[in-house]
Amino acid sequence: MGELTLNDIKTGSSAVVTKIGSLGPLKRRLIDMGITPGVRIFVKKVAPLGDPIEIRLRGYELSIRRTEAKNIFVKKDNE
Repeated sequence: MGELTLNDIKTGSSAVVTKIGSLGPLKRRLIDMGITPGVRIFVKKVAPLGDPIEIRLRGYELSIRRTEAKNIFVKKDNE
């Protein structure tokens, strides 16, 4: 099985970030929003047309685009 991205995680599930695949300004922006390796992310819901994804991490909620979620590599959380 290949690497999972945040885009692959189903609604109501959680995962732990392993790495961020982006470079440059996008990577910096994701890190500034608190998406760093080791953080647990809970996928709260997905918009009706599939974009954006609403996630919960570090005590707050955040909406990100699917294109951004595809650059966040995760492993499933065995909560």
